[in-house]
Amino acid sequence: MQFRLSIRCIRSIVGCFLFILLIGAYFSFYASGQTWEWPRSTPEKQGLDSKRLSGLVELIREGREFPDLHSLLIVRNGKLILEEYFRNFSADKLHTLQSVSKSFTSALIGIAIERGEIKGVEERILDFFTDLADIKNMDDRKASMTLEDILTMRSGTDYREGYSGSPHNELNSLERGWDRFYLNRPMIREPGSDFQYDSGGVILMSSMLKNRTDLHADGYAEKYLFKPLEISRIHWFKNREGHPHTGGGLHLLPQDMAKFGLLYLKNGKWNGKQVVPADWVKKSFQKHVNLERGNPGVAGYGYLWWILSPDPDGAGKEFIYAAMGFRAQYIFVIPEHDMIVVVTGGTQSGVDQRKPIEFLYSHILPSVQR
Repeated sequence: MQFRLSIRCIRSIVGCFLFILLIGAYFSFYASGQTWEWPRSTPEKQGLDSKRLSGLVELIREGREFPDLHSLLIVRNGKLILEEYFRNFSADKLHTLQSVSKSFTSALIGIAIERGEIKGVEERILDFFTDLADIKNMDDRKASMTLEDILTMRSGTDYREGYSGSPHNELNSLERGWDRFYLNRPMIREPGSDFQYDSGGVILMSSMLKNRTDLHADGYAEKYLFKPLEISRIHWFKNREGHPHTGGGLHLLPQDMAKFGLLYLKNGKWNGKQVVPADWVKKSFQKHVNLERGNPGVAGYGYLWWILSPDPDGAGKEFIYAAMGFRAQYIFVIPEHDMIVVVTGGTQSGVDQRKPIEFLYSHILPSVQR
């Protein structure tokens, strides 16, 4: 009897202990802010014309003028005032970000510099790869290439994309060695001179972060970017070496894309905590490259952020900042109106994938009433 009673006591103690652990985990979970949700409002309450926005939503849903889009979210004054999904997409479905991923990679570089793991944007690229011998096509230009040259798409490397058989397609087909493939490419101009869109240099940043922080970019992002933003549903395309495709391999929920936009709108601060250095946000939005000639609506390029023309009906002083990706993935940051716009899509043509920029200026900005 005493033995059975002891077993019962042990079971009771264990049960109580497990219950206490569960209760502790419950309160820890909620105290950590993991239940954060977007505060919601209406367009009218936040000074936007709901009829104009409803008209845009119907045009997207109808699909002829603005085809193959999957979501449209608008945040103003920190409140989600419009959230629409199209073509069987929903709020709980991860979406490819394509080259919007680059702006997240820029944030990781800024954090690593702030933490002292990277010395600064003036660091030479080859200094990150002192263990790699026999790099091909070496010359003074390659030796002088800096981190800032890659951040501003002015590496001078012969790396092209957008057509079958391009170096970018070749890199994407490799299971290993993305870093060596890029570093082996020949140089065609002086670093820091001319703008040429270059995803390969941004993909190289995955290895640069690993070499300096001992964390792959996805682990580094989870620890220093996504955890503070309370973003938990994340997917990266990776190679067999574990390197995430930092040029276009990130998948997130559209609501979490909007979080990242709001983080940059608030100068890198989230819930009172400085997640991305404010100075890095400022430098990222600085026009390091002037692209006004031959690019309607595009004013320049920062640190892996596009800089668009100001609202033509506004004060005309505040640029609009955009993370942009293939097939119509966008995060627009609009400081003048304290607004974020997120678009995801699956468009097939170059003309159609630029349509969100078109309706940003033709429908969304004109809806601002105050």
